[in-house]
Amino acid sequence: MYTVTITSQGQITIPVKVRRQLNLDKSKIATVRVEDNKAIIEPVVDIMSLAGTLHKYAKKNMPIDKIIALEKKAAQEAAVERYKRFLKNSSAKLLVIKPRKRTLK
Repeated sequence: MYTVTITSQGQITIPVKVRRQLNLDKSKIATVRVEDNKAIIEPVVDIMSLAGTLHKYAKKNMPIDKIIALEKKAAQEAAVERYKRFLKNSSAKLLVIKPRKRTLK
């Protein structure tokens, strides 16, 4: 936990350890939202930093629909990881509902 000062213009300085933990040193943009009377700060990935990440598929002449499917899968996996980090850093608990096994009578 860190104590920060809020300036007259409403600005704060995020401590270097927190910036490094959130990878904010590389990212210049973050989102801020209020949740349960708490400010939540999350880095935003610059879309330009992703340029060229799919070049290995394009070189193999992979069809565009397959590349799009891979992009969707990667986005879904990233969303799951982001949610897991959210749960780890919050007091929220993951609720897992398992289907009941049907028994034949």
